[in-house]
Amino acid sequence: MSPTAQAILSSWSFDPKMTLGIMAALAFYMRGWLILHRTLPARFTGLRLSAFAGGLAALWIAVASPLDAFSSLLLSAHMVQHLLLMSVAPPLILLSAPLLPLLRGLPRKIARDGVGPFLIRPALRRAGNALTNPLCCWMVMAITLTAWHVPPAFDLALRSPGWHKVEHACFFGAAILFWWPVVRPFPSKPQWPLWSVPVYLLAADLLNTVLSAILTFSDHVLFQPYLEAPRLFATTALKDQNCAGVIMWVPGSLVFLIPAALIAIQYLSASQSLVRPERTALRPVYVQRPVAPKNRFDLLMVPVIGPFLRAQSGRRFMQAVLFIAAIAVIIDGLFGPQVSSMNLAGVLPWTYWRAFAIIALLAAGNFFCMACPFMLFRELGRRLGLRQRPWPQALRSKWFAITLLVLFFWCYEVFGLWDKPIWTAWLIINYFLAALVIDALFRGASFCKYVCPIGQFQFVSSLISPLEVKVRQADVCISCKTHDCLRGNERQRGCEMDLHLPRKSGNLDCTFCLDCVRACPHENIGIMAVAPGMDLVRDGPRSSIGRLSRRLDIAALALVFVFAGFVNAAFMTAPVVAFQDDLAARLGLDSALPVTRVLLLVGLVLLPGMLALSAAYASRVASQGSIEARELFCRFSLSLVPLGVAMWAGHFLFHLSTGWGSAWEAVQRAANDAGWHLLNSPEGKPVLPLFGADAMHALQTLLLDAGLLLALYLMWRVSLVYAARGKAALRLSAPWAAISLGLYAAGVWILLQPMQMRGLAATVSQL
Repeated sequence: MSPTAQAILSSWSFDPKMTLGIMAALAFYMRGWLILHRTLPARFTGLRLSAFAGGLAALWIAVASPLDAFSSLLLSAHMVQHLLLMSVAPPLILLSAPLLPLLRGLPRKIARDGVGPFLIRPALRRAGNALTNPLCCWMVMAITLTAWHVPPAFDLALRSPGWHKVEHACFFGAAILFWWPVVRPFPSKPQWPLWSVPVYLLAADLLNTVLSAILTFSDHVLFQPYLEAPRLFATTALKDQNCAGVIMWVPGSLVFLIPAALIAIQYLSASQSLVRPERTALRPVYVQRPVAPKNRFDLLMVPVIGPFLRAQSGRRFMQAVLFIAAIAVIIDGLFGPQVSSMNLAGVLPWTYWRAFAIIALLAAGNFFCMACPFMLFRELGRRLGLRQRPWPQALRSKWFAITLLVLFFWCYEVFGLWDKPIWTAWLIINYFLAALVIDALFRGASFCKYVCPIGQFQFVSSLISPLEVKVRQADVCISCKTHDCLRGNERQRGCEMDLHLPRKSGNLDCTFCLDCVRACPHENIGIMAVAPGMDLVRDGPRSSIGRLSRRLDIAALALVFVFAGFVNAAFMTAPVVAFQDDLAARLGLDSALPVTRVLLLVGLVLLPGMLALSAAYASRVASQGSIEARELFCRFSLSLVPLGVAMWAGHFLFHLSTGWGSAWEAVQRAANDAGWHLLNSPEGKPVLPLFGADAMHALQTLLLDAGLLLALYLMWRVSLVYAARGKAALRLSAPWAAISLGLYAAGVWILLQPMQMRGLAATVSQL
């Protein structure tokens, strides 16, 4: 027998406590199952007994087989162990409906006098309902999985047998909770509808993908004990880690995706066919000549531009152009050279699209959403004829979109998305698929309003845009009885975002689709000039949004947007890169990547939350407790948006200035690869930046100055709503003004630092 085989056979661990515990659980279940099988044979079948036995067997293999012994030597073995503990044993055990069989399997006296009275307590039932709420279950799993994969915690579990058992107990317990809303074991009752389960599983798969990608693509070993452990099977610690990432990624994703697909098919098959409304008589349409208010600019009244924007064909043309560009980016990203400066996927999205989108926002408004190519797949999703449901009540906020936005900003830096064309291509593909699936299953514009991270970025940015979709004359809307701008009519649907124009205020949630313009029988809606940011001073009820002072999610979205602008730019600077390397060296890390991950989370979530909460409570003290901290948090957080827009604009314009010549090079290269040689041109000199260093810095500083002034002015105006005197208003806004000045100082410092080009360098013509 080979030494390896002998080592494997001798590594079985027959822990008496664990083995006896598992055998006792199986005995109690079998006893209860036999009793219930006689009375309820259709519910407690042999498959349930097999599932329980299989779940216990998977649990025993995970903790008693050689996997446990080799887990301290091979991360791949450790990952298989975790899969058994989290993705195999828990769902099998829950599929067996273990509650009643285990209860009936206990000795009668223990079940009746010991466990029974305890189980019927209302407090326990309420606690159980709260604990098995899908949101709670998902969060427990996400926190447990993420926390134990932080290198210090993982290293602790590897070095200490006791903590290793605690880690396994946490994984198994969290997995039981996670799979509870999916399996819904009898006799528990589901708290969320069936269609929410695929979304629940896909969200878990997203987290699993992020963690597994870190292991798969990391260029250094994350967990120190594996560097010190003896190597087996002629593999290195880094290859073992990459293998573990693949194990976590592929089988781990299948565990989520297969049930999600089966449940989705089950749900769609059971749904009824779409009920078409009865045909009604046409309502008379009274069309009057549009009249713009005096001294108010209306973009739709401008010759050529106005008719083009009002026409549905105009929007389809813009969408088609961006759709063709997106397809070209996908194809080149998948099959072109994986050099970002020579690939359309490395140039068009990260250099051009971002800059032109922010320029459009500053100059006019949310015109990217108007021309969004993903809207075409949303329309396709609606035409599939599936039964559509309203978006889940529990998700009707910005929190899910905020999570996706933070995840994107985090992955952008950690994985260097700007420098990986193939990842950019897959990101766009998944965006199209998400738009298709969500709008096929849910009514309205659920993808745009509650999911799309790009949309949320655009919505927040457009809060300081100079144009807004507004009614022209309020009296016309007062006399209108049909409200076609909201409800639609036979010729045009109404607003998908549920924004009633007479009660709409600001650009939040407005995609500039102009469906309301085309649906209005009085042509009383235009794209009107407004004072940038002044909408944030008002706090009246808004159509579909309510009062901003009660929307913690919108305030949190604004904070993430603002601080991400500074964090994203700071991580390009040489001093910040040097600081990460130095800190990693001080901590004894081989790479600065773990430091980057933690600092990103601090900058995107922890720092803005702590600063805003501190400022809110300081303002509450200044108001002598007369104003709720929540209201102050919501109102003043939004006042920081101009600073965030200014920083993003300065950052994106820098990329456009330094990398603007790369687009033509990338297009030429792609055309040559496709066999189109008409785009060839003689080799020229390297393309210089659009702006010199001094001019670029002056433009960025000017933007930052304007953002600071507008933010301070908005804070002052908001404080005047609550304070009758100037000194009281000053005290109220002082904490938030301090945050603004701190961000401004940080922005000026960032702009003065040398920037790392990171894939945006001039292209090499010979590639």
